[in-house]
Amino acid sequence: MEEAKNQQVILKDYVNGFPKESDMLLKTSTTISLKLPQGSNGVLVKNLYLSCDPYMRGRMSKTQGSYFEPFTPGSPITGLGVAKVVDSGHSNFKKGDLVWGGTGWEQYTIITTPQTLFKIQDTDVPLSYYTGILGMPGMTAYYGFYEICAPKKGEYVFVSSASGAVGQLVGQFAKLTGCYVVGTAGTNEKVELLKNKFGYDEAFNYKEEQDLDAALKRYFPEGIDIYFENVGGKMLEAVLLNMRVNGRISACGMISQYNLSQEEGVRNLSSIIMKRLHIKGFIVSDHFNLLPKYMEMVIPLIKERKICYIEDIVEGLESAPAALVGLFSGKNVGKQVVVVARE
Repeated sequence: MEEAKNQQVILKDYVNGFPKESDMLLKTSTTISLKLPQGSNGVLVKNLYLSCDPYMRGRMSKTQGSYFEPFTPGSPITGLGVAKVVDSGHSNFKKGDLVWGGTGWEQYTIITTPQTLFKIQDTDVPLSYYTGILGMPGMTAYYGFYEICAPKKGEYVFVSSASGAVGQLVGQFAKLTGCYVVGTAGTNEKVELLKNKFGYDEAFNYKEEQDLDAALKRYFPEGIDIYFENVGGKMLEAVLLNMRVNGRISACGMISQYNLSQEEGVRNLSSIIMKRLHIKGFIVSDHFNLLPKYMEMVIPLIKERKICYIEDIVEGLESAPAALVGLFSGKNVGKQVVVVARE
């Protein structure tokens, strides 16, 4: 029976504070059979591209009540990725199929719950896009912006963490809708990217602003209709003061809070009442039933070059720990992807 070496990225132990590369270990001594056991209804895949996502930080700690189970110390990290089916005991998948969905941070993974996999139909776009614009981040931008915020032409839109995997899409969706869009990012390089590549009307480096409230009043003298929330903390406090009456806030992430032992409180909450704000948090995996509708919209936009997507790609499983850790200091420019193999 054919076997292969199976490099794996292992979480050593639960993490407190900012994650470090040393919290993970590259294990090179494992082998795996390339044939599933008789009677298995699982799927064996060869991983091609792995997705680094901020939500994974929560899984590195032993937290209660999260929408995702914590990682298991001593076992491979798991996340989203693009893979090729090597062997299948499930009627929906056959050898050679390309899929995206939940997988392990390793060269090969046996997926025992194949219902979490999506078969890739369009292969005339980069396969890595299924970790981003055609995968979870794309669906996040779509659902959070269109389904929650219900944008209208001419509205004022603000996006935090605007150059990331989700934010870069929200800004472009807003421009396609005819909105005025401002984004914020943590480096001047990313600010230029927002304005020159993604079409944001304005953008600013939040690290260079002493007073976020004043910055938002400068860019939104008439206030904000829609805020796509990726950051939380002080940014959310300032945004609440600058929302317009009947404004909408789509709460996608709170990356400023993920590495704190105790989350910060948020002031200015009375604005929710006085301005009749609609704030909704969401977990995108609850809404994958809308994936066909989203794909129908976004694939033509990609092929007609009406939308662009920036990826930050690193090569090799050994690069994965640094790539994941880099998310939390803003090292990545665009969607962070790890190439395990190119088929």
